[in-house]
Amino acid sequence: MTCAIPNLTEKIKIYQQNQIKKMKIKLLLFLLSILSIQTFAQNLAADLVVINANVRTMDKAKPTAQAIAVKGRKIFAVGTNAEIKKFIASNKKTIDAKGKLVIPGFNDSHVHFLDGGAGLASVDLRDAKTPQEFVQRIAEFAKKLRKGRWIQNGNWDHENWTPNNLPTAAMIDAVTPDNPVFINRLDGHMSLANSLAMKLAKVDKNTKDVAGGEIVRDSNGNPTGIFKDNAANYIYPAIPEASFEQKMEALEAATNYAASLGVTSVQDMSAGTDVGVYQEMLRRGKLKTRVYAVSTLSDWQRWQRTGVTYAFGSDMLRVGGLKGFADGSLGSTTAWFYKPYLDATDKVGLPLDEMSNIKKQVSGADKANLQIMIHAIGDRANDEILKIYGQVETENGAKERRFRIEHAQHLSPDAIKNFGRQKVIASMQPFHAIDDGRWAHKRLDNERLKGTYAFRSLLDNGVTLAFGTDWYVAPLNPMFGIYAATTRRTLDDKNPNGWLPEQKITVEEAVRAYTYGSAYAEFQEDEKGRIADKQLADFVILSDDIFTINPVQIEKVKVLTTVVAGKVVYQAK
Repeated sequence: MTCAIPNLTEKIKIYQQNQIKKMKIKLLLFLLSILSIQTFAQNLAADLVVINANVRTMDKAKPTAQAIAVKGRKIFAVGTNAEIKKFIASNKKTIDAKGKLVIPGFNDSHVHFLDGGAGLASVDLRDAKTPQEFVQRIAEFAKKLRKGRWIQNGNWDHENWTPNNLPTAAMIDAVTPDNPVFINRLDGHMSLANSLAMKLAKVDKNTKDVAGGEIVRDSNGNPTGIFKDNAANYIYPAIPEASFEQKMEALEAATNYAASLGVTSVQDMSAGTDVGVYQEMLRRGKLKTRVYAVSTLSDWQRWQRTGVTYAFGSDMLRVGGLKGFADGSLGSTTAWFYKPYLDATDKVGLPLDEMSNIKKQVSGADKANLQIMIHAIGDRANDEILKIYGQVETENGAKERRFRIEHAQHLSPDAIKNFGRQKVIASMQPFHAIDDGRWAHKRLDNERLKGTYAFRSLLDNGVTLAFGTDWYVAPLNPMFGIYAATTRRTLDDKNPNGWLPEQKITVEEAVRAYTYGSAYAEFQEDEKGRIADKQLADFVILSDDIFTINPVQIEKVKVLTTVVAGKVVYQAK
């Protein structure tokens, strides 16, 4: 009996110790479970939630939604209000869209971004209705400038005038005696120099014409001041290079302006050697626009040596695209056609000098896995580029290359089919259609006009459309482009039912071309262009539902909010 008592005491102690251990374990597990729940809740909590929205996702798997949840730079949930509200955290941002339309951020597939930014601070001649108004605006602008400062940009359009004679240096010399002038027509393929600019550039009667360009002359052979396409290269060397900080100012103006219009991505066709400007703006945290910085086609060997291929870089700044030129523009009568212009029967346009070896350049760039984009306006120019693309594809073998033609303005029936067969992307600017539509009939016969801005025909042939603006050439506002593609009502109001109305497309198709189509055109469809899980959180809230209002009202619709990478970069006041 006496020997059993210590054993019992020991057993009781062991039992008590085990119970204490179990209680500690239970307490620890309880604490861990609370911590886990908190961590899970934190992981579920979104950095930004948009509720009560009319979301058009451009995602075929889920075309519509009510709400969006964003974590970091990307979307992680799209659904109903009830589904998304659980992700709301008290210390994070929530946007009540109040039933407004939310769509993916616009991706402009063709801009000249720094030039556009610089132009915001220059003289605006786009809507000058008479030669007198044209001169007066230049005179008023010149008064504000220091002596010797160049006047550039302008974006004039002589088709606004009656008669539509080209401007001359003589018109503006008296109001610009101390300031050299070299202002471009809105298509970028023709510019006006004043006499001071020509003097500084050492251009006179004896200056020879150049391949792929034209110096317009008077009856005595003297330059009038108009320089078309490659002829402008006589003037450019005389223009001082903008400083780095001037370019930074232009870029900041451009990115702020783009944000106000819901443009969250751009593909800059003339970035060239200015990639460093974008990089610095990004470093300063002021770049509000994603940029695909495109270089000239002739630059392909430099990129090859670096090992860079298409779409190289971050989601904010990428390189690897190259742009070449086949011809000029319709407005400058330098677009390359098979048949002469109706109003210039001695001209079929100009194949630019680059065409002499463009196949070699395209082939080399393609072998280096760089993306190629060629400017082509006229029917012959488009046919020639399609032919070259086909030859290069055959010679270099099948692969993911996504050849593009920029503008694709005037197409033969065969060209439209070949775009589809060859899977060439048509990078187009619908605003040009309602602009050119005022006067294109003066230059082209009805048969050729049938393939003009052929949005409907291209889509029906399975072609990917990537929409843009060509800013500074045309306004950056995507609403104007959607309006143009869906109504085709020309700017002179003479075509209320649409110019070549058989080429109209739906609002859905136009928005898709401005979002998903443009993303595909730069190899980024898995990253942006839709409102969907794992897509970059780039979207806009609009003042009106462009899918339900009368399309003629779309041009008046405003952007209320622009979001890039989950951050609000523009809010309407």
